Amino acid sequence: MKIAIMGAGGIGGYVGGRLAASGEDVHLVARGAHLAAIRASGLRIESPHGDAHIPEIAATDDPSEIGPVDVVLFTVKLPDTEEAAAALGPMVAAHTRIITLQNGVDSADMLAEHADRAQIAPGIIYLAAYIKAPGIISNPGGVHRMTIDAKAGDPTMTAFFAACDKAVAIDAVPTDEPGRTIWQKFIALVAFSGVTSITRLPIGAIYENAEALAFMRALLEESIAVANAAGQRFEAEEADRILELFRNQPYDQRSSMLVDLEAGKALELPWLSGRVHELGQKHDIATPAHWAVSAALSPHVDGRPG
Repeated sequence: MKIAIMGAGGIGGYVGGRLAASGEDVHLVARGAHLAAIRASGLRIESPHGDAHIPEIAATDDPSEIGPVDVVLFTVKLPDTEEAAAALGPMVAAHTRIITLQNGVDSADMLAEHADRAQIAPGIIYLAAYIKAPGIISNPGGVHRMTIDAKAGDPTMTAFFAACDKAVAIDAVPTDEPGRTIWQKFIALVAFSGVTSITRLPIGAIYENAEALAFMRALLEESIAVANAAGQRFEAEEADRILELFRNQPYDQRSSMLVDLEAGKALELPWLSGRVHELGQKHDIATPAHWAVSAALSPHVDGRPG
């Protein structure tokens, strides 16, 4: 398959690199020093699941150089969505499917402003990965699972799932309930991002501190209440399930928002805790924990202050 990775950072670089290593025709859209390093020395993945080096992998900062593809994996950070979505046109043909693996619950709606909704396959990914250095993607281990709209057996999507089955350390699962799947991850993600970012600690340290763990539970419970008010159906036990899930992750696992915070980059905060708080106001649900995260991190939302 010809696959474009729109946003070859930690998540996009990892998935794109694994697919390229298994023989797929992968084209990375990247920028800056990361792009220069990939062009000069290829892409490297460092992971307990197996290191990889793809010395010759196509990379560009101009999607028009790639041309039509079978699949676009849309993995840019949420603040970059509008600009990246507006540049998709040259890569999209009638058979192209755009798989969004972004955080939050608004990605498909944002993409639909620039692409045919019928070609968009909403999905989620559970994966810790970040740019360790230009051209190098680091994965500390843990799960590496995508769950993506099957589009009712669409042949392009079927071929993509088959391609993922051939790759190392990628689990791609089709779903007929993408909306619930996205909300389920959103509930977990906003709590994980919020508590690790506000404390500046990895998940293992959160479980060693009773107050931090209680704060994480409060974030989960608020999100579940908001999700149900928005038309989803989650039981209170969902919080226990998520807490057990994170308990089994590597001690040093950090949220991508914490990685961005420490690097002085723009944050996805408005689409995460900020979005929960906004939806809470809309549905008259109190969200004091998410308001605290949003307020405390708001000086950093556009990058390091000053």
